[in-house]
Amino acid sequence: MKVVLLEDVKNLGKKGDVAQVAEGHARNYLLPRRLAVEATEGKMKQLAQLQSAADRKKQLEESKAKELAVQLENLSVRVYSRAGEGGKLFGSVNNKDIVDALLQEHGIKIDKKKIVLKEPIKKLGTYSLPVKLYPLVKVHLSVAVLAEQ
Repeated sequence: MKVVLLEDVKNLGKKGDVAQVAEGHARNYLLPRRLAVEATEGKMKQLAQLQSAADRKKQLEESKAKELAVQLENLSVRVYSRAGEGGKLFGSVNNKDIVDALLQEHGIKIDKKKIVLKEPIKKLGTYSLPVKLYPLVKVHLSVAVLAEQ
């Protein structure tokens, strides 16, 4: 019996997959627990429409990420922080500070989780930080940490 999986099922497939299973397994386990539905013609068409909509959404998100990457490529962000002797900061500069400075200086809003910062910045200087906008779209952002006057 062919079924369309509504949830991820271990050793069978992921949500949206079409799987060939024994009729007893489908009737006694998958269907009562609403893990799958019988793969009728209507369900197959509906599944195809959902997959095409998801593909269009992914393409749109990727194109937006590429446009944003082009904008971020040549930008430099200045972050001001209090500093002591030798350029050591009082506290540190983290993702949120960089995102706030980017929004204030250039009007570009991104999620703070997209900036890959292994550890907070604790010294003055210029840093090149990777920004992962989409799984295959990555750009480096120049961040200058300057002393506050």
